Amino acid sequence: MNRTVELVNLWAAFEKQYPNGTIEDFHRRSLAVIEEQENPVPPPGKLVPDLNGRFIILICRIAKFHFSYTNKAFEGSGLEQIEEFGLLATIYNQGSPIKSETIFNNIMELSSGANMLIRMKKRGLVTEFRDKADKRVIRLKVTPKGEEILYKAKEHVLKVARMILIDLNDEDKRLCMQLLAPVDRRFTDVFQKQRNKPFDEIFLENTANK
Repeated sequence: MNRTVELVNLWAAFEKQYPNGTIEDFHRRSLAVIEEQENPVPPPGKLVPDLNGRFIILICRIAKFHFSYTNKAFEGSGLEQIEEFGLLATIYNQGSPIKSETIFNNIMELSSGANMLIRMKKRGLVTEFRDKADKRVIRLKVTPKGEEILYKAKEHVLKVARMILIDLNDEDKRLCMQLLAPVDRRFTDVFQKQRNKPFDEIFLENTANK
């Protein structure tokens, strides 16, 4: 095949999959494909993850670095861990959200999230009240003390994020976000619906026709 035609076809395929992608994004993706093709086959008898495994391991390692440094940055801030910041930010942004939805929006187990909110309530960061229309529903609100702590903690969060991503330029970050956004959208839509299903069923639902 003529190389120009091949290049045009590759660009067309990339543009179809990533409508907002730039030429720079196209080149980065092309280089990533070449690098993967050049990787040697792992030796037999070794427990070596496949491409999916290596990708997830990389994401998890970065997340662990982020959690560890953020929790260290929170020392003396009034927050004990990054999950508390997530709950507090969700409540603040949504005004007076339902308790269970706040927990689920932060991808937490209901019992773990409820216990964390109890501790945050005891420290005066949040309050809870019954919904006026439905007394069975519990809503949450950030206290003035919680709001003050939230804004101070935000500065720590931004500093840690900047430090973790210091080796990437803004275009790299936008490309990563663009590539990973479909994964986030997929599981945001189905995660709560699948919580009580067996994993084999969840696997089939998420991999059908893929």
